[in-house]
Amino acid sequence: MGTVATSADEVVGERRQLINVAYRLLGSVTEAEDAVQDAYARWYGLPRSRQEEILSPGAWLTTVTSRICLDRLGSARARRERYIGAWLPEPLPDRTEWDHGPTGRADPADQIVLDESVSMAFLVVLESMTPAERVAFVLHEVFRYPFAEIAGVLDRTPAACKQLAASARRRVTVAQAPVAATGQAGVVRHVKEAWESKDIAALVALLNPAAVMTADGGGTVGTVLRPVEGGARIAQYMVAIADLAPGLELLERSVNGAPGLVAQRAGVVVTVASFDVVDGRVTRIWAVRNPEKLRPWAREI
Repeated sequence: MGTVATSADEVVGERRQLINVAYRLLGSVTEAEDAVQDAYARWYGLPRSRQEEILSPGAWLTTVTSRICLDRLGSARARRERYIGAWLPEPLPDRTEWDHGPTGRADPADQIVLDESVSMAFLVVLESMTPAERVAFVLHEVFRYPFAEIAGVLDRTPAACKQLAASARRRVTVAQAPVAATGQAGVVRHVKEAWESKDIAALVALLNPAAVMTADGGGTVGTVLRPVEGGARIAQYMVAIADLAPGLELLERSVNGAPGLVAQRAGVVVTVASFDVVDGRVTRIWAVRNPEKLRPWAREI
């Protein structure tokens, strides 16, 4: 895994790849950064003689990062059973929106490549996998690592890793609806306009009758604890929110690389919404309201 690195600069240069792997494995920018920092701490904790024995530090760091993520996925399952309401991955803003903070230091999210493997729909499906399935699937299907190398991460045979990835692939195939990204921006814009005007009929027309909206407040802000099912019920709920939140401003923004909406009050982002659009109608809405998951959106936008 990775390329041969012989200098300190090359070792540090692996960070971007490691952050990309860890975010897809954990669904959290903060946890991904922690996992990568832990991996680097272990690298720099090795005696110099041991470092020199490692032919590919990049491969070593990827293996260690993946193992750390595997351990954290196991413990995350227990934590999410105690989580208040639905748990959703942390949404990623477009590069131009990322908050670099007062120091100007790049946010960990600044390292993440936005593609289909970080779409909210894809990350939600990854959550349905076992930790081992997720690691095998992400490393092989997204990053194209061979099963012989994944075996070293999971401490299983290459054949067993191949079976894990195949099982995970079936979950993705079953869960994925036909992708229809073309025109999504227009649909999301119409949703914004109908939401702002509190037009229930227009919202119902834009939502698939079987649409589902899932919200994540983390128990720290008010939101529905269970998914809202059905286009009509979602439209009524959205209008009710608008009535209860005067001064809420809706903005069209890229969310995990796809058109989405951001709600802010007094310049502070309070909700980030992702959409799945099929045949011109919204089939899924994922609304993240947990402030802990909105840190990359902290800058006024």
